[in-house]
Amino acid sequence: MNASAGVAPLSMGSFAQLFLSLLLVVGLIFAISWVLKRFRLAAPRGRGEMSIIDQLTLGPRERIMLVRVGDAQVLLGLGAGGLVALTPLATPIELKEAGVAAPPFALRLRELMKRPGGAE
Repeated sequence: MNASAGVAPLSMGSFAQLFLSLLLVVGLIFAISWVLKRFRLAAPRGRGEMSIIDQLTLGPRERIMLVRVGDAQVLLGLGAGGLVALTPLATPIELKEAGVAAPPFALRLRELMKRPGGAE
């Protein structure tokens, strides 16, 4: 009797399947990270006394942000060179709250849900 009959060595097919599965998992991690960065889903929006009130994207790596610190507002420039305080604002800007606009997909989904035969 062969002592190693119960233990099969890792075949080339099993190794290829393991390697492809590992690549898929790592690729999925990178894809989720890219989506979170691209759509700024992981960015903190307001912690205590500091919050980002509004921002304007000027280019792929350049933004202007209006930040609230306590009762003061500061206009910041963010680019490849780093973060630059452009100017503190003497009079705070009051933004008109038009309510949170639903993304087009959410509106379309609500529309489909209201149709007869859809879930309510």
